[in-house]
Amino acid sequence: MADTREITPGGIAALARRLDRSIVLVGLMGAGKSTVGQRLAALLGTSFIDSDAAIEEAAQRSVSEIFEEFGEPQFRDGERRVIARLIAEGHGVIATGGGAFANSETRALILDRAIAVWLDCDIETLVARTRRRDTRPLLRNGDPAEILTRLHAERAPAFAKAPIRVETGDAPHHRTALRIVEAIERWL
Repeated sequence: MADTREITPGGIAALARRLDRSIVLVGLMGAGKSTVGQRLAALLGTSFIDSDAAIEEAAQRSVSEIFEEFGEPQFRDGERRVIARLIAEGHGVIATGGGAFANSETRALILDRAIAVWLDCDIETLVARTRRRDTRPLLRNGDPAEILTRLHAERAPAFAKAPIRVETGDAPHHRTALRIVEAIERWL
């Protein structure tokens, strides 16, 4: 992989002009989709939106409340519809929830209409990051390390269908955003 220091502002601007679809960040909770996504959008001079925030706004309740009241299958159906709307609205960078791309219908939608980027991250970093917030419904009933290890094993085959994969680890978010720009440039 080329060194990200080779990416110039002019090169980033040229890539931004070439993009004709949304960039959709996928991966497990805690991989950095929202924070890296904001930095990526700033680099590209485009909009950023978090699909979970859009879902909460549309439903007028939290993701946790939706999970509790309606269950995961109904949440995933609503999530797919919101992601389809966000892509159609032309948002530049979209961060998805950790399970969105694992859903076959949502994955097909994203692969057809956007550029999917898998932010892959080691379990230790995911555990450290997800402990910072108590809003993760899937981590409430058990050991987060065990749950995240299981989720990674279950979802990695789906995430691997994204045409672009960037390992995040504990690198600064700006560096990860630059690595995404570089990966998209190579992919295009």
